[in-house]
Amino acid sequence: MKIVISSTGEDLNAQVDPRFGRCRYFLIIDIETMKYESISNESSTSSGGAGIQAAQIVARTGAEVVLTGNMGPNAFQTLSAAEIKVFTGANGTIKDVIEKYKKGELKKIESATVERHFGMKVIGKGFGRG
Repeated sequence: MKIVISSTGEDLNAQVDPRFGRCRYFLIIDIETMKYESISNESSTSSGGAGIQAAQIVARTGAEVVLTGNMGPNAFQTLSAAEIKVFTGANGTIKDVIEKYKKGELKKIESATVERHFGMKVIGKGFGRG
């Protein structure tokens, strides 16, 4: 079975990126063979519509499942229309998350887990006192 995981890097040792639409990479993994490829998320820097665009990228991979930290409403709706199951609460390395998924430790969602534009929030621009 082919799954897609939102990632900060391009290999199985990378950390899961909790922001689906704004993650840097998607890792496409065959969980039976553990063969994988990474693709850059070209929508990560979009001014708007990143979730929908990211979901369309994932749908074109032929994946059956997405593992991520959070999922906004537009991305969730797009993935649902493509009959792709979404599991959230993923954190740690890509390898760790695959094992959590195999053990049934991730939550399959039926709706978005965050509001629109969640991934655009910027924390820590250096102007505060800390």
